[in-house]
Amino acid sequence: MKDIALKSLVILPIIAFFDYLIMIVVGCVGSFLGFNSNFYECTFCTISKVVFAVSLLAFLFVITLDIISHVKRGKLLW
Repeated sequence: MKDIALKSLVILPIIAFFDYLIMIVVGCVGSFLGFNSNFYECTFCTISKVVFAVSLLAFLFVITLDIISHVKRGKLLW
């Protein structure tokens, strides 16, 4: 169980960093292309919701696979 917690402590900040990096790139490209405020009020928020949702699902998938492997090995979760 300790390795799952350690993996969470390592993977989660990395995912957050890349999510924010992606959103910075999207914002800079939007600004460079001259999008108006409607882009940042509507489309940018939709893009960020999708990016964060995909990241969260990927994180939960990885953690779920680790928990399943622990259960199959017969180790107790606590």
